[in-house]
Amino acid sequence: MKRISIIAFALLSLTACSLEVEQHPAWIDGEYNNKKDDLPQRAYFHNDRLAWNAAINNRNHLQNEYLRTKD
Repeated sequence: MKRISIIAFALLSLTACSLEVEQHPAWIDGEYNNKKDDLPQRAYFHNDRLAWNAAINNRNHLQNEYLRTKD
């Protein structure tokens, strides 16, 4: 009886894994669902990576809590 329950548990656990559905769209030639996936620096900064990094650094400096506190 114990052997049957172990085999049944193993079979049930394997079937649970096989029923999982893919939740992410397929990546085909740089596109998701025929929509081009541009990098943010291409879309907003005309492919200027330095300007993109400067904007990120500026945003991070504005979120610094040490600058908001007064000694």
